Amino acid sequence: MPANRCPNPSCEYFNRALPNNAKVCPWCSTPVGPVNNVVSPTPQQPNQQQPNQQPPSQYQRPATDQPNYQVPQQPPVDYSTVYQPRVSYQPTPPVYTPPPQRAPVLKLIHSTGREFNLVGEGGYIGRRSQSPGIAPPEIDLTGIPSEGIVSRRHARVDWDWSQNSYMIVDMSTNGIYLNNNPLTPGMQYRLLNGDSVRFGQDNLVNFTVYIV
Repeated sequence: MPANRCPNPSCEYFNRALPNNAKVCPWCSTPVGPVNNVVSPTPQQPNQQQPNQQPPSQYQRPATDQPNYQVPQQPPVDYSTVYQPRVSYQPTPPVYTPPPQRAPVLKLIHSTGREFNLVGEGGYIGRRSQSPGIAPPEIDLTGIPSEGIVSRRHARVDWDWSQNSYMIVDMSTNGIYLNNNPLTPGMQYRLLNGDSVRFGQDNLVNFTVYIV
């Protein structure tokens, strides 16, 4: 009586004798039975291509241990960034800003040689008030001889850009004489370099005008 054998060629117990009472292969659970003339699978040739097996890729990497073998260079990776082209603009020339104009300095030289300068382009000529809270005039004549003739706001002088000169206005009670000519209160008169200015009619407070 033939022995029971495993008919599964892929099983480890293939074509091996099993107990007669075995119904299935103890390894692969395949139903067993007598197997006669079982032909073992023919080993495949090394170069024989199996069905459903993909052909070797023609780009297989060769062994690097071969003599004179060079690893093929990979193409360089392009890391450059595509930027949007900028629109060129014609450079704008800087705008020339002329320096601010400044009025010349007005100097009043007293007959004693004391000099009084006007700070800025306009202001008052007079004496400092003793009352607190009242700003002194821009040209303060306090301390000169016969200062009692000078009012707190004796005159107003301003630089006139249209006339290109200083203009004086009489605002006093004792009057102003320009080159020995009395000024009309409230009227503007042009001051020229070298003019003589007198406060009051007694010829006690005299100045010479200098514009520098």
